[in-house]
Amino acid sequence: MYQRIIENIIIDKIGNGKAIIIVGARQVGKTTIIKKILEGQEYLFLDADDPSIRQLLLNPNTEEIRTILGENRIVFVDEAQRIDGIGLTLKIITDQFKNVQLFVSGSSSFDLGNKLNEPLTGRKWEYELFPISWEEFEKKEGFVKSEQQIENRLLFGFYPEVLNNKGKERTILKNLVSSYLYRDILSFSEIRKPEILDNLLLALALQVGSEVNYNELAGTIGVNKITIQKYIDILEKGYIIFRLNSFSRNLRNEIKRNRKIYFYDNGIRNMIIGNFNSLKLRTDVGALWENFLISERRKQNIYKDTFARMYFWRTKQQQEIDFVEEKDGKIYGFEFKWKTKSKIRLPETFIKTYNAEAKIIDRSNFREFLII
Repeated sequence: MYQRIIENIIIDKIGNGKAIIIVGARQVGKTTIIKKILEGQEYLFLDADDPSIRQLLLNPNTEEIRTILGENRIVFVDEAQRIDGIGLTLKIITDQFKNVQLFVSGSSSFDLGNKLNEPLTGRKWEYELFPISWEEFEKKEGFVKSEQQIENRLLFGFYPEVLNNKGKERTILKNLVSSYLYRDILSFSEIRKPEILDNLLLALALQVGSEVNYNELAGTIGVNKITIQKYIDILEKGYIIFRLNSFSRNLRNEIKRNRKIYFYDNGIRNMIIGNFNSLKLRTDVGALWENFLISERRKQNIYKDTFARMYFWRTKQQQEIDFVEEKDGKIYGFEFKWKTKSKIRLPETFIKTYNAEAKIIDRSNFREFLII
């Protein structure tokens, strides 16, 4: 069991009169964290993967809800996105049953969010949960063991089931990708051609760390640019990938509209391309390292409400910085190197123009970047 960063944050919100909602990809531990928080307490568990529960919660009126809740003061609705009209049902519980603390989990934000945002405006605390973070991993495994496993984490990622089943990582990741990863996306996003999704994910996985051109992707896959944009948006809302936009403020020659795309988990990325070779045999170590660092930094920024904005930076003259963060009016630039062979200097143009702090992140100092 991993101690999740948001656990104590959620505990502090219990009893404040609002629903507590956790969203994220399947298998990242949403049900586990809520059950851990509720351990030792009596509560009503409503699993929406069960067809009878879905039917029970399909547009009930207030009196029907009263019967369902009974004397329970804590109610946990799991996989809520599977219930049509669930937002209105949860609104009734929150408004009419003030002594009931409601917990809700959902496996994707694009569907659950659409059903909840309007009905539960001002009535919910919503949190995102991702695969285990480096900070959570290190707290459980300890500093030394974590350091010893860094290469495995670049290969197999941080899904809880992967971490808890050493030696079976490939099988679990294969099952995750084939059985769970696409389930909600294909069910709720009206995607007509799953093969386009497969081809797009493969293309994105091979371009981690590089700028992504939607027109080029469209040509490669054989669809139009609008379809590419739509599918990437769906993959983002399904917690598989996320975008970094280019940073530009003052310089005429800055690249202004490009983007890079990263995966929330290295293991998922490597499963998509079918490559779990050791780092010594790979040509994409830099991309794996960059994806790992940026995805971990994103977890930290979201979990800890830093309000930091994340970018990359490049000019038409090919000056570039892997990762730029804007926080509290200050600009920070980071360059990522798996192994720093010699002194590397970040572009003076960027540092002077934005009065930025700049740093190289490598094996020797990565922890300070991953734990805010």
